[in-house]
Amino acid sequence: MSIILTVNGIVETYPIKPAGPRNGRVESVGEREPYGRHSPSLDRSALAAQTAYQQQSSDPPHLRPAILARDLMSAPVFSLSSDSTLLDAWASMSHKGFHHIPVTSMHDTLVGMVSYQDLLHHVPELITAVDKHQASRRRLAEIMTSRVISATPTTEIREIARVMLDERIHAVPILDHNRRLVGILTTRDLLQAIANHGPLELWT
Repeated sequence: MSIILTVNGIVETYPIKPAGPRNGRVESVGEREPYGRHSPSLDRSALAAQTAYQQQSSDPPHLRPAILARDLMSAPVFSLSSDSTLLDAWASMSHKGFHHIPVTSMHDTLVGMVSYQDLLHHVPELITAVDKHQASRRRLAEIMTSRVISATPTTEIREIARVMLDERIHAVPILDHNRRLVGILTTRDLLQAIANHGPLELWT
């Protein structure tokens, strides 16, 4: 199982969709982003990128190995236990600059994810002195996302990127064969790879 879906501790294989435009067409930037207008040139760029991708998919395989999750993931990974508090997560994100924190069980296995977006729903109790007592008692298990998509160190980057686009998520935990957390791959990691390695090396 390269891409794994876990919901409340139940593990199953994530159904990978075939490459190519969904519903037989290219999804425009305007359909993905509801805010503001988009330029027609962006649609043409998306169409050109999609065409190039499809052409590359039909080409004979190259000899160079595909870049795997282990090549780009951030490690070691900072995580918090499910009995940690909202204040613990807020302090970690504020001081360390994280936007996603994996949540682990008492057995050190992945049970959820908490994001900056999750915590924003609880800002009053996190920043107001009167409500901080409540935030110091609330556990991450109460607000974390228990539906977690993860991958293995040998999962191809292209496969992970496709799932991130389909699911509109920005971080994928990387687990070893014992389902222990060994890394995390975020959109920031992917962008840094594109900037540092270039598309010819990243997408071959």
